[in-house]
Amino acid sequence: MMKPEKEAYFGSANIQEAALEMLLPLETARSRHLPLAVGETAALLVLDMQEYFLNPDSHAWVPSAVAIIPGTQRLAAAFAGSGRPVFYTRHINDSQNAANMGKWWREIITEKNPLSAISPELDSWGGLVIHKSQYDAFYKTSLEDLLVDFQVDQVVICGVMTHLCCETTARSAFMRGYQVFFTVDGTATYNRDFHQASLLNLSHGIAVPVLVSELLAELEG
Repeated sequence: MMKPEKEAYFGSANIQEAALEMLLPLETARSRHLPLAVGETAALLVLDMQEYFLNPDSHAWVPSAVAIIPGTQRLAAAFAGSGRPVFYTRHINDSQNAANMGKWWREIITEKNPLSAISPELDSWGGLVIHKSQYDAFYKTSLEDLLVDFQVDQVVICGVMTHLCCETTARSAFMRGYQVFFTVDGTATYNRDFHQASLLNLSHGIAVPVLVSELLAELEG
């Protein structure tokens, strides 16, 4: 399997400019859903912000992932501070639940692997951590039951990787009846092409692409 080219298309100095540029081809789709309306029954999903993807020494390192941490932190604090739920996923596999993940990648993230921990750079104290075994955060997890318990009808998606777990979970949430907001500068993956492709696909019929700053303005304003 050919390894995808990696690039730091988001950095601390350019993330806002790059995200605005990515929004330009999505404006037609966005206009049908503006102005934004993130209600009191919205939940934040922060997917797989683990050392496996955020540590430069890991072969699965996502170069742009560090740049999305500050915005994700602010969103999590805003959600928690307003009484809205925050959920963090931690991808964990064993030989029984890996299924195609193990076949495709020929490696699984086990719970004993120190890189499986959520990155200490991301303060997850204000949320609930859910273990998942597949790209879809709803698949054989307690996520849907928790969303029902919290009477959630909107979800905001952050995390890694944009084109795998984030996109799959967005689609799954849509199919379950949730309005989905997908953060342009709160998600990251190996390269800009993967990221932009997910945004184009999702904005056509699944999720509203949004900037972290837009959500913060709604929540804090």
